[in-house]
Amino acid sequence: MITLSFLGTGYLGATYAACFAELGYDVLGYDVDEAKISKLATGEAPFHEPGLDDLLRRNLAAGRLRFTTSLREVADHADVHFVCVGTPPRPDGESADLSFVESVVTSLAPLLSRRALIVGKSTVPVGTTAWVERLVTENADPSLGVEVAWSPEFLQEGHAVEDVLRPHRIVAGVCSDWARERLHAAHKGVFDLAANEDRDVPVVVTDFATAELVKVAANAYLATKISFINAMAEVCEVAGGDVTLLARAIGYDPRIGHRFLQAGLGFGGGCLPKDIRAFQARARELGAGAALRFLHEVDLINQRRRERAVTLAAELLPALSGARIAVLGATFKPQTDDVRDAPALAVAAAYAEAGAVVRVYDPEGMDNARHARPDLTYAETLTDAVSGASLVLVATEWAEFRNADPVLLGDLVAERKVIDGRNCLDRARWTRAGWVYRGMGR
Repeated sequence: MITLSFLGTGYLGATYAACFAELGYDVLGYDVDEAKISKLATGEAPFHEPGLDDLLRRNLAAGRLRFTTSLREVADHADVHFVCVGTPPRPDGESADLSFVESVVTSLAPLLSRRALIVGKSTVPVGTTAWVERLVTENADPSLGVEVAWSPEFLQEGHAVEDVLRPHRIVAGVCSDWARERLHAAHKGVFDLAANEDRDVPVVVTDFATAELVKVAANAYLATKISFINAMAEVCEVAGGDVTLLARAIGYDPRIGHRFLQAGLGFGGGCLPKDIRAFQARARELGAGAALRFLHEVDLINQRRRERAVTLAAELLPALSGARIAVLGATFKPQTDDVRDAPALAVAAAYAEAGAVVRVYDPEGMDNARHARPDLTYAETLTDAVSGASLVLVATEWAEFRNADPVLLGDLVAERKVIDGRNCLDRARWTRAGWVYRGMGR
C-alpha cells in the first residue's frame, strides 16, 4: 500500500494522520514542534476532538502511525506528502501568510530521493499551487519527476474524525494522470470504507485554481448564510418578529435548508473569519475585488452580533459596572477547545471592559481561554460561574448549558436574567422557572 506523510500536526494534520492510519495506511506525521510531537507519540492530541485520542492510541500501538521532527525521515518514508501547515493572517490582518507552506516545501524537496507527490491540504489563496510547483522545481532533483497537487480539506471541528473517514466529497486539483492516480491510491482506504458501507464518495477532479477556490468559496458561502440569518435577527428585533420561527419557515425550502440558519452571536474560530478576509484580499490582488465586496458586510454583521449581546445586557441591568455576569462558554462552538476569535470571549471581555464582574466557564476550553484572555476570571464549574450572578449569558451551545435545569440554576443566581446568545435554550421552560429571557432576534 502507498505510504503517506502529513506535514504539520496541528488540528488538520494530526486528525488526517490518525484517520488514514485507521484506514490501514503506513503514516508518518511531521512537525517542527518537539513538544507537540512528543505528546502525539503518547497517543494524546494537543487539542480536543471527540474520538481522536482513541484513534491515535490504537494506530500507534498497531505500528501504522508514527510521528517525527525529522524531514529526512519523512522524505525516505512517504510516496505522498500532504501539506497541512497553518496559513494564518499576515500582520495586515487580511492576506494569508504562506511562510509555513514555503518553509516545509523548500525543506522537504531537496531531501526527496524518489518520485513523490506533494499534495496541499491547507487553505490557501488561489494561485498557491503554481507557486509551490515552482518551489519544487527550484529545490528538488529534476530527474525524480516530483509533482504537486491540491486537495483541500473540509473538516468541521467537533466532527473532524467522521469528516475524514466519511467525506462528503474529495476534490483533486491535478495536472497529470500520474498525479490523479497517486491521489486516488492515497484515498483508496476512504473509497473501500464507503463501498463496504454502500456509500458513494463524489470525486471532483479539477485544475489547480478551482481546487484552491473550492474551500474558500465554501467558507465564504457558509459565513454568508450565518450572517444572513443574523441580519434577519436584527430586523426581527426592531419589527417584533422571532428569527427562530423565520429560520424554520424558510429552511423548509429545499433550495435553502435549515443548516447554518441559527441566529446568535455569530461565527468565530480559526477558519471562517480569516478565510473570508484572505479571500477578499486575494480577489483585490487579482482585480476582482468588487465581486467579493459583499463579504465585508458579512464580516460587519458578524461583529455586530457581539455588540448586540452587550446592548442586551445593558437593557437588562441597571448598570454594567459592578454587575456580576456569568458567561457560559469560551469556545467558538461546542465539541472543541478552540477559542480563536470566539464570540464568547469577545463578549466576556466587552462586559469586563464595561466594569462588570465576569466569570467564564467552558467544559473544554478553559486552558486555551486562560491563555488567550488571562485578564478574565474563570470558574471551575457551571455552578461556580452562575452563583450570585445578576445575569447569565449562554455564549456557546454546549449540551451542559442547553440541558441545564433553570429551576436549580435559579436558586443560585442573584437575579434570574438570561441572554440566550445561541437561541439554544427552551424559552418557555426558562420563563416558567421565573427567568427574564432574551434571545437573539426574538
